[in-house]
Amino acid sequence: MAQLKEIKTVAEWEEALGQSSTKALLVFKHSTTCPISANAFKEFEAYLNDAPREDVDYVMVKVIESRDVSNKIADDLGVKHESPQAIVVEGRKQTWNTSHRDITQKSLSNALK
Repeated sequence: MAQLKEIKTVAEWEEALGQSSTKALLVFKHSTTCPISANAFKEFEAYLNDAPREDVDYVMVKVIESRDVSNKIADDLGVKHESPQAIVVEGRKQTWNTSHRDITQKSLSNALK
């Protein structure tokens, strides 16, 4: 199973972003107070527990607890902040993103084909 890492600091984000130059990155922005986000997180976990790509790094940012990191991600990638939100990053640039109820096991799988 692929490992999910929570990023809590801007430095951890900058390291993950830098590594996207050689390895794709899937960022999940999660609101711990939102039921839609809770459902999206279940879909994300289902993807990770099924047959995830092993050559991708998977990170989660809790947007309320780590707001500065969430804001930095939006700024660095030029992606309007939403939560829940899933973003694929390759070569330090977002190549796909979706949010809310569009975050499903199937949409994640298709995005990473």
